[in-house]
Amino acid sequence: MSGFENYPEQLAALDREIAHYAALCGVDPADRAAVEACVKDVRASWPEDKARQSLHGLLVLRIKLETEMLGEGIVPPPRHGL
Repeated sequence: MSGFENYPEQLAALDREIAHYAALCGVDPADRAAVEACVKDVRASWPEDKARQSLHGLLVLRIKLETEMLGEGIVPPPRHGL
């Protein structure tokens, strides 16, 4: 285990952050195509690109957490709005 001892709590915290950054980027986290387009749309300046990069990193972290859960034999709950 990587230190994530309470998977449901950690997933909920990640989902809140993902929803926050998705809102900053102007995308619905439930709209996969919009989220994918957003994370590929690199902005020229750092302040404009920071939310997009944060969203991308949080999505990668969520996938890694789900992978870890599966490795422990725990099935991740369905994503609400993601």
